[in-house]
Amino acid sequence: MSLRTFTWRILLLGLLTLLTMSQASEVSAGNNVWTNIGPEGGHINALTIDPQHPSTVYAGIWFGGVFKTTNGGWNWVNAGLTNKRIFALAIDPQNPSTVYAGTFYYVFKTTDGGGNWTAVNTGLTSITCITALAIDPHNTNTVYAGAHNGGAFKTTNGGWNWVNTGLTSSDYIEALAIDPQNTNTVYAGTGGDGVFKTTDGGGNWTAVNAGLTNTKIRALAIDLQNPNTVYAGTLGGGVFVISFSR
Repeated sequence: MSLRTFTWRILLLGLLTLLTMSQASEVSAGNNVWTNIGPEGGHINALTIDPQHPSTVYAGIWFGGVFKTTNGGWNWVNAGLTNKRIFALAIDPQNPSTVYAGTFYYVFKTTDGGGNWTAVNTGLTSITCITALAIDPHNTNTVYAGAHNGGAFKTTNGGWNWVNTGLTSSDYIEALAIDPQNTNTVYAGTGGDGVFKTTDGGGNWTAVNAGLTNTKIRALAIDLQNPNTVYAGTLGGGVFVISFSR
């Protein structure tokens, strides 16, 4: 065997090994067991997954910006906003290179998958931090942002201008959820005043708390097949479910 042939075989073997590792890294979840995949052992406040390429995940760190993996968590890279405290993340389902991040006083936006971030804050007045984000799946230029001081803001041009929707709450907004079939219907979960609902895209909000014995809302989820069914996760009170009449 010539030296050249031996060298090429070694290179080919190394390449096959790397390809095998890359393929295996896509399946990093344990079988019925949670597996720690990073990043950096950080305090994670927010997660969002690329719906078109689900191996791409963004993680918002308490103090450390946004991290990104493109191989299901095998490797993470810092995707910007270093030293910013991230409270919320939302990815554009139609253009997944566009991601929004909620921080103290600001909403940031990237259109290149975290390569560059721009503050998009015009109209976001008198806020402490952005604690919830939701993107209209039908018209992704429409985004809702929930603020720590109880305000719910809306943009219809991709974040360049925001308006206060007029939702009044004595506490901050922890969660937002948009009806996937009728996106004028939006739910907002607050830290102490329960759940609010709008059916006209934020023009008017109504408290919908009948039967809700714990009004400290931490999470909201809508049944995608039956969107009149909504779930609310509470602080110390479990999960509540409601079915609205159409």
